[in-house]
Amino acid sequence: MMKEMVLSLTGQQTYVGQEPDTIEFVTDGTLKNVENGWEISYEESALTGLEGVRTTFLVEKNCVTLTRTGALQSQMVFKKDVPHESLYQMAFGALMITVCATKIRWDLSFEGGVVDLNYNIDIENSAAGTVDYHLEIKPKNIQK
Repeated sequence: MMKEMVLSLTGQQTYVGQEPDTIEFVTDGTLKNVENGWEISYEESALTGLEGVRTTFLVEKNCVTLTRTGALQSQMVFKKDVPHESLYQMAFGALMITVCATKIRWDLSFEGGVVDLNYNIDIENSAAGTVDYHLEIKPKNIQK
C-alpha cells in the first residue's frame, strides 16, 4: 500500500575546507510498505539543485539505500561502518564516490516517522566531508 505524505528534509553537508551548507525543504512524496521495510520517494526541485531527479530511500532493518533517477543517476548503500562505492553519473560526467554511514536511525509506520542518516563521503578516493540527513514524514492530510 502506498500513502501520500509530506516530507520535511533537513540536510547539512560539511565539505573539507568549506563552511557547512544546510538545506531545508518540504515536499510531497510517497511512503510505501515493501517486503523488508519502507520506500520513501519524492521529486527533487530547483531548491536542491537536482531538478528533474526522483529520489527514493529504501529503508530496511540495518540498511538504507538512496537511489536517484532522471537527470542524475546514482545509488548509495548505507550500512553502519561499511564503505560503499558507487558511480555518481551527471550530465557532464561521472564521479566515483564512497560513502560510509556513521549513524542510521529510523522509526516508520503508515502514520509517518523519521529517518536520520549521517555519513562520510569520499570523492575520487579523497575524503570530501560529512553529510547529515534528517527526514520527517507526515500524512498529507495532517497540518502542524
